[in-house]
Amino acid sequence: MSKRHLYVLVTMLCALSLGAFAYKTLILKFPLIAETQASLWDIEVHISFHAKNKPVKVSLFLPKNTRRYAIVDENFISHGFGLSTLKDNQNRQAIWSKRRAKGKQSLYYRGTVHRIEVTEPPADKSAPQSETSTLTGAKLEAAKAVLNEIVDRSADTSSLVSELTGRLRRPDRDQNLLLLLGKKSTAEKTLHVAAEILALARIPARIVHGVRLQSHSGQPQFVHWLQVFDGGLWKSYDPETGNPKLPDDYFTWWRGAEPVTELTGGSGLDMTVSIAPNQEEAIEAAMLQSQFAAPKFLEFSLFALPLDKQAVYRVLLMVPLGAFLLLILRNVIGIKTFGTFMPILIALAFRETQLLWGIILFSLVVALGLSMRFYLEHLKLLLVPRLAAILIIVVLLMAILSIISHKLGLERGLSVALFPMVILTMTIERMCIVWEERGAQESIQQGLGSLTVAVLTYVAMTLPHVEHLLFVFPELLLLLLAGTLLLGRYSGFRLLELRRFKALAQDSG
Repeated sequence: MSKRHLYVLVTMLCALSLGAFAYKTLILKFPLIAETQASLWDIEVHISFHAKNKPVKVSLFLPKNTRRYAIVDENFISHGFGLSTLKDNQNRQAIWSKRRAKGKQSLYYRGTVHRIEVTEPPADKSAPQSETSTLTGAKLEAAKAVLNEIVDRSADTSSLVSELTGRLRRPDRDQNLLLLLGKKSTAEKTLHVAAEILALARIPARIVHGVRLQSHSGQPQFVHWLQVFDGGLWKSYDPETGNPKLPDDYFTWWRGAEPVTELTGGSGLDMTVSIAPNQEEAIEAAMLQSQFAAPKFLEFSLFALPLDKQAVYRVLLMVPLGAFLLLILRNVIGIKTFGTFMPILIALAFRETQLLWGIILFSLVVALGLSMRFYLEHLKLLLVPRLAAILIIVVLLMAILSIISHKLGLERGLSVALFPMVILTMTIERMCIVWEERGAQESIQQGLGSLTVAVLTYVAMTLPHVEHLLFVFPELLLLLLAGTLLLGRYSGFRLLELRRFKALAQDSG
């Protein structure tokens, strides 16, 4: 292919990319900068289970309006299921039912949450009736002992709750609390114990469950806190800090001790929750302000996908950026790496572990795996059995590191399991081969080069504004494609090679 043909192709790609980008920004008024604090959030729940060819009923607690947030739109998707909603003073609940169902079933709920101004509700003169404690025997006596101690050290309901939550955060110092919490204490169980103790003091209290309005997709990450009726108001207390004020992004989902979803007539119940800022609403508002309506345009965009799929593409669209950066670092600057895409995959793993922990965990696993690989060399194994053995060793190393980090209270260490095991295995194998063929210096140099490229790629792929641009304007990937094609013809010196030929240039001069 001639250079002229290449330049024409690159020009066409740039024109198409910049043309679509200009149309969206100048005509449709798509936002160039992501909002730092979104006022609209989408929450999507996906429930799946296996029906057993008999009557099925599925219940799900639904979010409801609070002083901070209001539900402005809701959608329920279910094929062949009847739907009814129940409401009481504390919760809303959706109930799907079907006379007979068989096989895998899927149900969806999607709601749009709008941030509203916080206004202090009027005081309720009639206090709700406090729950009666269900504790008996030794646990009842232990709760009474704890209550007597915190009453002596408090002046009012607020200070009493603060003292109680403070003790529950350090249960190892109190044998009574250890008895109440048991061996396996969870956040929900801790709050349940707090409510039981407050019930003995005739103080109305309830457990509240919610989520943080932050981008998330996968298994639900519920947060739990305590609400206590004091001075005619329900006041919330953060159990992690004991403060009577919750973070602004806490969103109430349901109250009480019941699970968020229940199933009868089936098995294998699974629930995933996706949370994302509602950029589609902001874009539609921008289009209306520009007096241009193109509803079909959004129907054939990434915004038409379910939230969990959008979350996947927010990551996938960053991979070409990482590949382009890798191309520059290898072909123009001259950094040596193991393989082409391994640094990009390591950078994706860093998104889960965060950068510092990712570097530490990657270095530990590779170093330990490399030492075991040298030992296996003495056994004279064939290639495939050797790779399988290294893979098993890598998995065992990750499990050991996870256990140790958990015992040390370093929960980030648990994310080591998210590293691509096969990539680590091949990295160890390749590093050992280079070590034997070209020496330790070359092997370590390529290993450090791979880690450096992974770090730089991670930094570029986690910039919020870059992620926003590539998701809202995916046509910008055509610019990366054009740049990749141009660099494909680059055959000049790499920047790091200039030092190698510096002496040669001086001699010729």
